[in-house]
Amino acid sequence: MKTYWNTQGGLSQIDEWQPNCWIQVTCPTDEDQQMLEEQFQIPDYFLSDISDTDERARYEYDDGWMLIILRIPYVKEVRSRTPYTTVPLGIIHKRDVTITVCYYETNMMIDFVSFQQKRGEGFTDYVDMIFRLFLSSAVWYLKRLKQISMLIDKAKRNLDREVNNESLIGLSRLQDSLTYFNTSIRGNETLLSKLKFKLQIDELDADLIEDVNIEMTQARETTSIYSNILESTMDTYQSIINNNMNTIMRTLTSVTIILMLPTLVASFFGMNLINGMESWRFGFIVALVISVVVSGASWALLSYKRLI
Repeated sequence: MKTYWNTQGGLSQIDEWQPNCWIQVTCPTDEDQQMLEEQFQIPDYFLSDISDTDERARYEYDDGWMLIILRIPYVKEVRSRTPYTTVPLGIIHKRDVTITVCYYETNMMIDFVSFQQKRGEGFTDYVDMIFRLFLSSAVWYLKRLKQISMLIDKAKRNLDREVNNESLIGLSRLQDSLTYFNTSIRGNETLLSKLKFKLQIDELDADLIEDVNIEMTQARETTSIYSNILESTMDTYQSIINNNMNTIMRTLTSVTIILMLPTLVASFFGMNLINGMESWRFGFIVALVISVVVSGASWALLSYKRLI
């Protein structure tokens, strides 16, 4: 799906392409890709790179075209091993043509359009738009991190009541998401530092870049904090599980010892040997009493040693 936006004096939708407008392409169809390649002569491998979910944040030039790949946060609607992840957003520019391409429909881009329409100022140029996309991505990383923090707290409350596999698996998946976030944010920071020297920026752009740096630094540090907290939490519950397992094994071992002693007594008196109790009518009672006394003594000793 492609949308044309007039960026002068505000952000308004138009019906067809005009010079210096913004072409937003989301989940491009074959027809959209064909239009981009034939009408605007965009290198086909640009679109191929953007479609690769593992493509790193970077920029490159080819035949006057500039491609910038920015990693933005994305939440998978369907149940997944990593519900929070990142996807590439491609920014393609050449003279009076500015195009963004994303193969996923993200809340960030929807919010970006809505926020720019509320601002009512549009973009001064394509450089201003690029850095505002950087700023929006950093803000949305922080929003997603708050959601991850709430999920971590919820899982910890569940684990406080009962250590179960579902909550532990959920924490493990959130750890994967934080790893994706940390890698993508660092890649975006590196890309931003390079673009500052490649693009023609003015004083307003410099102020905007400073805001982007602040937000990205906060997002990176927040990701590191949550990752460390999550790693510490996983280690803590792993220790609890191991401790519970040791307690169970110790209890089972103690019970086995207690049950073994009367079995040993019964084995002695049950041998096919002369022991003087074969014809005694109280022989069974005596063997039973000895078994009970030995079991009780072993139970008392193990309890005193706190092994039960």
